[in-house]
Order: sequence, then structure tokens, then C-alpha cells
Amino acid sequence: MRGQPQILINTPEIELWPGGLLRARSNHDARALSRARHVLRRKRDGRFLAADLPEGLLALVPRLRREPGLEAALDALDAHPAHLRAGIEHVGELPLDRLEERLHALGLDDGYGERTGLALVAEPDWLALAGFDRYRRPLWLHPAAARAWTHLREAAQRDGLVLEAISGYRSHDYQLGIFERKLARGQSVAEILNVNAAPGYSEHHSGLALDISAPDEPPAEESFERTTAFAWLRDHAGGHGFVMSYPRDNPHGIVYEPWHWRLQIP
Repeated sequence: MRGQPQILINTPEIELWPGGLLRARSNHDARALSRARHVLRRKRDGRFLAADLPEGLLALVPRLRREPGLEAALDALDAHPAHLRAGIEHVGELPLDRLEERLHALGLDDGYGERTGLALVAEPDWLALAGFDRYRRPLWLHPAAARAWTHLREAAQRDGLVLEAISGYRSHDYQLGIFERKLARGQSVAEILNVNAAPGYSEHHSGLALDISAPDEPPAEESFERTTAFAWLRDHAGGHGFVMSYPRDNPHGIVYEPWHWRLQIP
């Protein structure tokens, strides 16, 4: 659709990616992805489930029709093109009903939010492509944040600075994966919570937050505060609607993150 941004259609268990953005993992997938209008991707493990081809849906896994969340994903696929053609940019929220089980699996009770002052964050039901991050991965953001990030980066360029995105939107499943990998390396949940919000409580879930760095600067390190890029952000990010969420001694108990910035929207 001319003039429309590429979008990620989001459902609780399946993401629907626009064609041309995902890298094939086999010759079979490569043939399908080269012609796909959309690719259905399982959020839990990133598995490609199906390709939406001009002639219909091509299964990329056995027993596709038994895949949890498939009907919701197909309904969303049917709904969003008409939604965008109508010129409406409404962003809805996905339900939070699967989070309780995940938090309990990590040993976190219902009081985690009260203790930290962090709110549960729903995922948006669609996100806009905001370019690519440092690692050439698609950068998905809430459409308002995608526009604001573009304007912020362009303003920095006019002042002779390059800002790089390290990461943007993360699903609840992705955040859970961070915990699982760190637990497998021997870290405790308490240690991980000093650095990462619990699944469901990260601002990245909203698509409104992104981690920012500068060329040759290591990602997500406190040393970023000593860069010219950070000084520029401190002076100019607010004019574009961005705030630094976790300053020193923040009330949430999260370590100082000079790289983490969130768009404030009404």
C-alpha cells in the first residue's frame, strides 16, 4: 500500500511479519519467504509457522491448524489491511492474562509491581518499522515512537551526531527468554531483576522505549553517559518527547540506564 509503513501485526502467540524482512533458515523456507506477503512467526521461539502467499497460506510446520493462536493471527491478518486503508492509526493492546503463570514460574508473586513501582505493560497489537538497529535487525516501535525516533535521529544528524538504536520493542516472550538464558548461566532471579524488569513490566513491551548508543560505543553500558551523544540527548531528547526512564537512584531498583529512553504520549 503506497504511503503506508511496513507493520508488524501482533497477537498474543504469533507475530505476522511483512514479507522480505525475515532471513530464511532452509531452502524450503527461502522459496516461501521470497514470495510471502506475510510470515507467521511463533513468538515463544521464533519458529516460522506459515507464509501468506498470493495463492493462499503455506504451512511451514506440521499440524499448522493445531498451532495455538493461529485463528487469532489469521483474524488479525484479515483486519489490519482494512484498518490501515481507512486512514485510522489506532493502536490497541493485547491482553495480559498469560503473564501470571510466567511470573509465578520465576517465583515472583503478585506483589512484585507494588514493591518496584513498575506497572504491567501490555504489548501493542501492531508496530511500525522504524528502520534497523545497529545489528541490521528490523526495529519495531509503536508508530508514534517510530516517528519520534526518526525526527530525533535526524535532528542529531543535523548537529553532526549519529544515534544508533540497540533495541526497541520486545515481547513478553522475549523478556522471559532473557531470564531463562541468564538463569541457565547460574544467575539468580534477584540478580537478574537488578538489570532487567520482570516479563510484563519492561517498558520495551509497549514499543515506546528504545535503547540508544553511538558508533563504537559498547551497547547498554554506563560509559554511554560520557559520550557527546548522551550529552546531546540530555539537552534535546525532551523536545522530541523522550525521557530517560532509569536515572541514578531511581525508585524502581533498576540500575542506572543512560541508554534507555521512552517516548511520553498523552
